[in-house]
Order: sequence, then C-alpha cells, then structure tokens
Amino acid sequence: MDIKHPDTPPSHPFLALLLVLLLMPACKQNKPGGEIILSEAKPEKGFHYPYYLFIPDNTSTNDEVFLIVEPNNSGFVSDELDEHVEKAKRTATMEFYTGNYVARNLQYPLLVPAFPRNKTNNHIYTHSLDRDVMLEQGTPLERLDLQLLAMTQDAREKLTEMGYATAEKFLMTGFSASGTFANRFTALHPEKVKAVAAGGLNGLLMLPLDTVNEQALIYPIGTSDFEALTGKEFQVDSFKKVPQFYFMGESDENDAIPYSDAYSQIEREIIYTLIASEEMLPKRWDYCKKTYRNMGVNAEIKTYKKTGHEQPLQVKKDVVNFFKKEI
Repeated sequence: MDIKHPDTPPSHPFLALLLVLLLMPACKQNKPGGEIILSEAKPEKGFHYPYYLFIPDNTSTNDEVFLIVEPNNSGFVSDELDEHVEKAKRTATMEFYTGNYVARNLQYPLLVPAFPRNKTNNHIYTHSLDRDVMLEQGTPLERLDLQLLAMTQDAREKLTEMGYATAEKFLMTGFSASGTFANRFTALHPEKVKAVAAGGLNGLLMLPLDTVNEQALIYPIGTSDFEALTGKEFQVDSFKKVPQFYFMGESDENDAIPYSDAYSQIEREIIYTLIASEEMLPKRWDYCKKTYRNMGVNAEIKTYKKTGHEQPLQVKKDVVNFFKKEI
C-alpha cells in the first residue's frame, strides 16, 4: 500500500480545496481578529508586571490612533501570577470584554496590564486600585498607577516602531473592579486620559471633594489626603474637564462596600454615614450623580433598566458611541 506523509497535499484538486475549507475555521479561531503581543515586565522602565497589547486588524498606519487601556480584573485571588496573566490575555483578546469590543469597533490598539491580586495579601485589592495598594512602599506593588503609565509609554514606543502613530492621551474603560480602577486612575491622572467609560461601580464614584460636613474624605472616597499619597495636588479642574461615562444596571446587586478586601471599616463608615446610606441603588448612586453634577464634572452617569452586574451588547455599543463622540 502506498502511504502518503501527513504533510503531503492530496493530488485531486477537489480534495485540495476541501482540505483548505476545512482548515479555514481552525485558522480563524487561532487569529483573534488582530495581533496579540505579550510584553514582559521591565522594572528598569517603571513596571514590574507584564501587559498585553492587542492590535485589531485594519488599524490605521496613516492616521493617529488612540491607545485604549482596560485594567485587568481577574475576579479571583491567586499567588500564581500566570493565572492573572492568562485572564489578562482573555480580556485583551475576547470581544466579550468592553475594551476588546471597543478596540475592534474603533480599530484602535488595546493595552491590558497583568497586575496580580494575591491570595496571601488578599486585603490589597490591586484590581480596583484601592487604598491598601496605594499605601504600598518598597514592593513591586508600589504605585500601580505609575506602573500603568509606564506601560502605556512602552506600548506607544512599540506601536511607533510598528508604524502606528498614537495620541499622547489614551481612552480608558473597565467594569466592576477594573471600572473602579479606571475611575480612580482618572482622578489621579486626568491629564493623561482623553475619555473614560466604566460600569458596575458598586454605586460609588471617587468624589472630587476633600470633605463632607467638615469630615475628611480619604482616598479612594475623596481627595483629603491626595497629596500625601501621590506627592501632588489633586487637579480638580483637569478632572472635571475629562469626558466621563459611568453606568450601573438597575438590578445590579454586586456591592463591594461591605467586604474587607475592598474597603476598611473606616472607609465603610465614611461611605455609610457621611456620603450615603448602605443602600447601593438608587441612594448611593444618586448621591454620586448629584455630586458630580453640582461640581460641574463632564460626566454622563446612566442607569440601565432590566440590567444586572453585566455588560450587554447595548452597553458596549453605547461606550463605543461615547468614545466616537469624544474623539
């Protein structure tokens, strides 16, 4: 019997065409609608963790593009960094996630960091940029916000080498913990954010206020100790000018405030007694909406009916349209 090598193509033209057609779906599955690049940690450049860069097909090399940043949100604690890296890859490549959906529709590159959320120190909620992680000193977790800025600079350099021109400011999005990260990051670095869209925020936004009823609002509730934490004054005017879109689902029951990994008892008391009640929706959410409106923040704050802690297609379309309007 004449046995062909597995790599030998079939001699009959019809069989050859059939083989090509059969292989096409597999090739399509292996290509996530663009190029995915894993950049390793570069402490010498200011970041101690890797990040993914997703470049959608047909991203323009003729026009300036905006980098999109979606902080990673693993949804679990683990001391194995590889597990967080794998979840960051999914976030960067799957259209289920808002950042990837926006990147594909706008044909802009997407950056997703692979920050850890350790089980050993599970009170440090890195993925929401909480107070505990902002207090870290002398560890690889110190100033994750600055590490993310260093990643964006590194990504822009890579994109320049590949023939893409990127704007200095970037777009930011996120959901749940990463949505909270995006809101807090925008308050920390408003001069870097072109526009931000985030949801699933526990009914709570970082308030551009030092005090309420003469009581201090510490980070991440407010800005009373902003300079002590960051070494710079809160840029309230810059923050108010950033186009912001925040959303919650009216049936969302995912409230992080009662949990010790997200908020300390002191923070919880401030939230419950000074700025709002324990009721997430609508009271806490309405309080934040009213505060942003009274402060003149350039923000659209929306509640979606018949929606829980989720990002349905209509929400993602609204995010795309919001960014289109702002750019």
